[in-house]
Amino acid sequence: MRKLTYLGHSAFFIEKDWDGILIDPYITGNSAAEFDYKKKRITYIFVTHAHLDHLGDAIAISKHTGAVIVAVVELANYCIEKGAKAMGINLGAKLDFKWGSVRVLPAQHSSSNPDLAYGGPAVSYLFDIEGTTIYHAGDTGLMSDFNLIGELYNPYYALLPIGGYYTMGIEEAAIAAKMLFSMEIIPMHYNTFPNIKADLQKFNDLIEAQGQKCLALKANEYVEL
Repeated sequence: MRKLTYLGHSAFFIEKDWDGILIDPYITGNSAAEFDYKKKRITYIFVTHAHLDHLGDAIAISKHTGAVIVAVVELANYCIEKGAKAMGINLGAKLDFKWGSVRVLPAQHSSSNPDLAYGGPAVSYLFDIEGTTIYHAGDTGLMSDFNLIGELYNPYYALLPIGGYYTMGIEEAAIAAKMLFSMEIIPMHYNTFPNIKADLQKFNDLIEAQGQKCLALKANEYVEL
């Protein structure tokens, strides 16, 4: 069984017997997350940008499990300097794996390492897991790139930030969902901190009015892929 588990904030875990894939593993400091990486088989960690609520525990997890961090070159180099295994990529890349592929796509957001050095551009990721497409938008504002991503790739699942303040809010995220043509929308990056509170019911109503499904997972809930 393939599963996509929401770990709270923007963190997700995709698993099957072949692999465990973490995305933006903000675990420590994320009170909603119930995830013990020491008990999981993790082979890759995808990080959208360098801010601590997205880089999170990636370095510690890589050092403990041997998992490879996939991140933009500047951030990957920082992770390597800290003793982690990392693979430096950049916008436009298509990475092939035994379970499918990942495309590195744009996001509109800033990025700096914990030492405040430039962390390279923020990115989003499009996963193709054995034919199931999952788009993780990372932290971003509303952008015209969603139109192109929707036209080219039409991801089935879209994982979109809705909290506002640091990213787009619910109205903009609903527009992004429509541009992506996704069937199921999973909201993220909301309610973790006071300044990213979001009206989940209003977002659900906006999404359903567009003929799409809002799949609001609670932390540690999963959907079968």
